[in-house]
Amino acid sequence: LDSTQYSRNVISSSGFIKNGLMWTAIGLGFLLVFYVLIKTNYVLHIGAGGDSIDYGLWVFSGGILLFGILQIISGMVVNSRGSDSGLVAVMTDLFEMPKTMKQLAYVQFFSWFALFAMWIYTTPAVTHHIYGTSDTQSALYNTGANWVGVLMAVYNGFASIMAFFLVFLARKMSRRKVHAISLICGGVGLASFYIIKDPKLLLISELGIGLAWASILAMPYAILTGSIPAHKMGVYMGIFNFFIVIPQITAAAILGFLVRYFFGGDAIYALLLGGASLIIAALLVLKVDDVDDKKVNGSPHS
Repeated sequence: LDSTQYSRNVISSSGFIKNGLMWTAIGLGFLLVFYVLIKTNYVLHIGAGGDSIDYGLWVFSGGILLFGILQIISGMVVNSRGSDSGLVAVMTDLFEMPKTMKQLAYVQFFSWFALFAMWIYTTPAVTHHIYGTSDTQSALYNTGANWVGVLMAVYNGFASIMAFFLVFLARKMSRRKVHAISLICGGVGLASFYIIKDPKLLLISELGIGLAWASILAMPYAILTGSIPAHKMGVYMGIFNFFIVIPQITAAAILGFLVRYFFGGDAIYALLLGGASLIIAALLVLKVDDVDDKKVNGSPHS
């Protein structure tokens, strides 16, 4: 190795190991805290439908721990072999993500956090808040749960239709604005569950959620492709999917706790939190640098 490459490897190795030690310590800290909470029965069966969140807590803290260990290993590999290892390459790409990708990561986090809240808590929220029952054996609960199935089908069906319309809109205005408007519609739709008392009116709410769902599945990827080099497309698309999994693990780990101890066991507040999360994502996407949009319009905030 020449002196420049050697210096770079030393710096990379040091950075990997320091970050790895930090995340490993954080992961171990979470494991210890969750272990104590679970063993002292502070964390009980507080997920939707009575499911325990123990599994989500372990996965959440274990994932952080694994992330730290992988960085330490990468630093050790750089020390011994240089930077030609596949693991080192992936970790390097992770820390050297393009600016647009980093910005979209926050958008994805709040978007998928909201979706997970909706998928898990819509049934207990609707049956309790609108149908007035939490008895899973009652006929009224089953009626509400069946209606939730209809609502889920409606937002998926509407998303399929709107997917084509979003392509047209993206040509007329910036993709960031299209995505922001869609996320706001979804956030308002999800939050409206709190004020709606007639189950049939929830169909209107699902239209906003369907629009957001269609946009979440398309717009972030469309924005991302213009910001990453073609030869790194596969790697960065794979890394980008981390930002779908991470918010879902986070939601699984904390939402049950919040519903039980902060929301009084009322799942409707999880949907309100999800609606707020979508609106936060909408505000964040307006700050994203869409490289292709700059090329077309000559301005990063057109």
